[in-house]
Amino acid sequence: MNTPEKKRILTGDRPTGRLHLGHYVGSLKNRIDLQDKYDCYFIIADLHTLTTKPQKEHILQLRENIHDMVLDFLACGIDPAKSTIYLQSATDAVYVMNLIFEMLISINRLTGLPSLKEMAKNAHMDNESIPFGLIGYPVLQTADILMPRAHLVPVGKDNEAHIELARDIARRFNQYYGEVFPMPEVLLGDVPTLIGTDGQGKMSKSAGNTIMLSDDPKIVEKKVKGMFTDPNRIRSDIPGKVEGNPIFIYHRIFNPDKKEIEAFEVRYREGKVGDVEVKESLAAALNRFLDPIRERRKHFEQDKGLVEEIIYDGTQKMNEVANATLKEMKSAMGLSGIWNKISRIARERKTGGK
Repeated sequence: MNTPEKKRILTGDRPTGRLHLGHYVGSLKNRIDLQDKYDCYFIIADLHTLTTKPQKEHILQLRENIHDMVLDFLACGIDPAKSTIYLQSATDAVYVMNLIFEMLISINRLTGLPSLKEMAKNAHMDNESIPFGLIGYPVLQTADILMPRAHLVPVGKDNEAHIELARDIARRFNQYYGEVFPMPEVLLGDVPTLIGTDGQGKMSKSAGNTIMLSDDPKIVEKKVKGMFTDPNRIRSDIPGKVEGNPIFIYHRIFNPDKKEIEAFEVRYREGKVGDVEVKESLAAALNRFLDPIRERRKHFEQDKGLVEEIIYDGTQKMNEVANATLKEMKSAMGLSGIWNKISRIARERKTGGK
């Protein structure tokens, strides 16, 4: 097995539009922190969008979504000089690897993943309408991870089981054909799952409970004002619950003024502060956090063609890495030997053995 000098990281996102605070705390922050230490590959997972939205109108929307997502990458601090940003559908090796890996995992193993049930629910699919591609989503994800032979995969908590499945497939391939792949490890963010503004589950665009990294200050204020809080606290003089309260969860993550947070928590528990004051402080803290991200986004947005050049260069690099991995896979499996022998005999026949 060829081992790269630097250990490799693979992670990324489906290009469904602009990114939100959940993306930042769940994975983006880790990517930024680790890009100096690792050889980083960040995937624009456009093929994965087809699992729930294969219609042409959704595919045509991808270009704009991809552009917006990469702008968010850059705005948050991902440096294309240090990291490889590439387009999944433009790496031909991933299609072949996906097919090979499908032979190494059972349907029962795939259908047992709870994340698939949640994805089907969010896409309004029942058991009769779930496509094979959605069931096989984690296998394609495994191909993404193993294509650069990644050692570390920064993901949110909801994808942890998928990395274990990738390890299972890598382990089985290595057992059958020889050591080709390292065992990818999970790296969870400090806040693996960020609750949405509605307090009903994780932050998700499909659930409509997000604060986007590119939201302007007024939109942030409006969303914070409408955030879910302690439902039993109908007046500000009623003692409130801090634990599990989304307002205080966000304060602890995004407000660096710990003394202010502690004072709010004491007063909230005693019924001496209203939700309005706590929310106004949170909105201000979020806008202070987002201001430099929004400024950088505006800067990169004005550089026409920059995003496309970054994707093109990154995809070219990934294709070199991917083709080398696939070549080694086929050699280990004996597939390349079959074709090489057929080709040699055919050429000899055509040339009369010359």
